[in-house]
Amino acid sequence: MQAPSLEDLRSTPSRNSSVRSGHTPSPVQSHRQSFTETLRGHPPSPRANRQPSLSQAQLQELLNNPPTAGSADPNFSGRDWQTIGVGELCTPADVRWVEFDAGIEHATNILINSGAHVLLVRHRKDERAAHATYDYRDLTQYLLFATGQLQPDEDHLPIFTSLAKKAQAGQTIPLRDAKSLGNKEPFMTLPATANLTHAIEVFGGGVHRIIIVEEGTDNVVGILSQLRLVKFLWENGRNFPIIDALYSQSIKDLGIGSQLTISVNGDKPLKEALKLMNNEGLTSLAVVDNQSNVVGNISNVDIKLLTKSSSAPLLDNTCIHFISVILSTRGLNDGKDSFPVFHVNPYSTLAHTVAKLVATKAHRMWVTDSPSPSISATPNSNQLSQPSVPHPPTHLASLPQSNPPFIPLSSTPSVSASTLPGANMAGRLAGVVSLTDILNLFARASGLHPTDPDERRRQRRRSSSSSMMRGSLDSARSSSVDFRDVKRG
Repeated sequence: MQAPSLEDLRSTPSRNSSVRSGHTPSPVQSHRQSFTETLRGHPPSPRANRQPSLSQAQLQELLNNPPTAGSADPNFSGRDWQTIGVGELCTPADVRWVEFDAGIEHATNILINSGAHVLLVRHRKDERAAHATYDYRDLTQYLLFATGQLQPDEDHLPIFTSLAKKAQAGQTIPLRDAKSLGNKEPFMTLPATANLTHAIEVFGGGVHRIIIVEEGTDNVVGILSQLRLVKFLWENGRNFPIIDALYSQSIKDLGIGSQLTISVNGDKPLKEALKLMNNEGLTSLAVVDNQSNVVGNISNVDIKLLTKSSSAPLLDNTCIHFISVILSTRGLNDGKDSFPVFHVNPYSTLAHTVAKLVATKAHRMWVTDSPSPSISATPNSNQLSQPSVPHPPTHLASLPQSNPPFIPLSSTPSVSASTLPGANMAGRLAGVVSLTDILNLFARASGLHPTDPDERRRQRRRSSSSSMMRGSLDSARSSSVDFRDVKRG
C-alpha cells in the first residue's frame, strides 16, 4: 500500500470542529499560513527587545536558592490536610473537553491553544462524564505513528492498516481511532468529597492525574494533578507539621528517588528520544553528553513544536539541536533568554527540590554529582549542521497540525552541548526524583500505604511497549539510551 506523502497530508481537512469546555476556548484559526506566507512580512525578531540575561553568578544563585513557598491559604489554617476534600483543590474552569469523533488535528489544536495539559474525552457535547483523556503522551505516540517511527505488532496490525487507509484517502482520523493505538495513562476518578489521603495514596503509586466527579454521579467537576497537590502542600506546609518536618532534610537522607536512570545522548536523533519516551512511559527525558553530564531536558509537552509539517526535519536532527529550538522558542515567547534548571544534587534539601519542581512545573528533577572534567565532547560538526530534508517516511498517517510560535529551521542554528545556557552548572547524572517519589514519601510519613511506584512504572512500560513492535524498543536501547543502575552512596 502506497503511503501518502507529507505534503499530501499537511492540508488534511478537519471536521467535527465544535468542542465545549468549562469556558469558551481560544478560537482555532481556520486558515493556516504556509511556510512562505509566514516568511513574508515576518515581524522583527523579539530578541531585540529581550530583557538582559542573567549573569553566571545570578543564575547560580537562582539554582542554589529557588523561590520560597508563597503565602499559605488561610482557608486551610488549622486544618488537618488529611481531612481536606479533593474538590477544594480543583475548579471546573480547568476542564477542557473534546469528543471521540473529533479529528485528531482539531483535538491537538485544542490541547495546545488552550494551554491545558490534558483534554477529557466524551461521546456527546451535552455530556459531562469523561471516558478517556487526550494528552501530550498520546500526541507523542500518534506523531511517531504518523511519521513511520513505530510499527505495529500482529495484534495491532488491523488498527494500523485502517488508520493508514483513512490517511491515504484524505479522511479525517477521529480521536477515537487514534486512541485505539493504546492508552498511556490510567483513568482514575474520585468523588469531590473524598479527602486528600485517597488522592495522595493514588499519586504515590505513580498515577499522574485524577478526574474529580460529583458525589454519586459521573459528572466531572475538576482535575487534580500530582503537581497541583505538591504545590498545595508546599505553599501550605506550615499548616501540616508532619509534612513540613520533611522539607529541611536532604533527598539523600530521605532515601527518595531512583538511581535507575534513563537518558539519551545529545548527539542521537530526536526520533530515538521520542521512541524511548513512548516505550518507557516517560513524560520527560534527560539529555546527556559523552561524560553523562546533564545538558538538557526534553518533555512530552515540547512535542507541540513538532506538530507542523515544516518541523519534520527536526526528527532526524540531534537532541541537542532540539533543545536549542526549545530554548529559542521560550525566549521568543517570554522576551528573555531561557535556561535549564532541572537538576539538584544528593545533598539538596527536599524544600529546595520541591521549590524547583513547583517553579518549573516539571514532573521530575535530575540528581547530579559534580561535573566530569570534560563537560562535553564537541559533537561532530556534520551531525550538528542544519538538518537535511528526510525522505518521505514509509508509513505515514495524518499528521496533527497546530499553531505553535513559528521558528524557521534556519533561524535556530545547532549548538554543542557545552554552549547551552546553564550546561556548565549541572553535573553527572546520578539519579532522578519525581513528583511520584515525593508524594509517596508524604503518604508513608502520614501512615498511609501507597502502592509501589516502581511497579506502576513497570506496568506503564509494559503497556507502552506492548502496543508496538518490540524491536523498536530494543533498537532505541542499543543506540541511544544510557541505563545506569548506580548504587546508593
